[in-house]
Amino acid sequence: MPRDDVMKWLRSQFMPHIWCPGCGHGIIMHAMLRALCALGKDPDEIVISSGIGCSSRLPGYVNTCTLHTAHGRSLAFATGVKLSNPALTVVDVMGDGDCSAIGGNHFIHACRRNIGICAIVMNNNIYGMTGGQASPTTPENAFASTAPYGAIDPPFDICQLAIGAGATFVARATIAQPQMCETLIKKGIEHDGFSVIEIMTHCHTQFGRKNKRSRPLDNFNFFKDASVMKAKADAMTSEELTGKIVIGELHRIDGALEYTNRYAKVIERAKGATS
Repeated sequence: MPRDDVMKWLRSQFMPHIWCPGCGHGIIMHAMLRALCALGKDPDEIVISSGIGCSSRLPGYVNTCTLHTAHGRSLAFATGVKLSNPALTVVDVMGDGDCSAIGGNHFIHACRRNIGICAIVMNNNIYGMTGGQASPTTPENAFASTAPYGAIDPPFDICQLAIGAGATFVARATIAQPQMCETLIKKGIEHDGFSVIEIMTHCHTQFGRKNKRSRPLDNFNFFKDASVMKAKADAMTSEELTGKIVIGELHRIDGALEYTNRYAKVIERAKGATS
């Protein structure tokens, strides 16, 4: 893909970005921009929303219609945008804390509604921007500023949570598979329903320094070594999967009625009742 095709999607006037050198968020942003290019999307027909956090700064660098909203509330804003104009392509980017802690309620209800939004969860297992506190996805026994002796809370599996709540497309990749990130984001945007793409990334500044992965390369190699494709994982035991990250397309239901289409039917019924 020509470099200029991707560069036209960037607000270069806001560079340099705020992310730490070596942060995986840039890989995710590039994958998303390449997916939008590959789909031939018009920037005027795209809305990208976010909440608060390092990941949520991403829309500010993208040359399209963007919303930087309140912490954990980006899906509520995105839902309003999609309902007001279902023809728009709506992408919501979130961090793991933004999505599954303060925003957890919005997340599960967006899943159960099956609204046509592509949610990209940038999971670095920590609250990176606000001081390195443990998040709902921090692994047990991992260290954080609020868990100096190791986290004791069982972590959420974002993808299993999404599947259980009703999302109709769920997938996972890591920053060690940038091409897969692009492919899954593209599929998520094309899917007619609520899609969740969890991308495992890293915060070497906050999480890595406390957990023996202080260099970006340490984290890249960790993800590369820990990743297992779903087809292979399906044949592995729970013991063999301990510490592994299952990647690929994890769940898909086609043909389920998307929420704005369901809502349109309600409007038609209401019009018929009052005519």
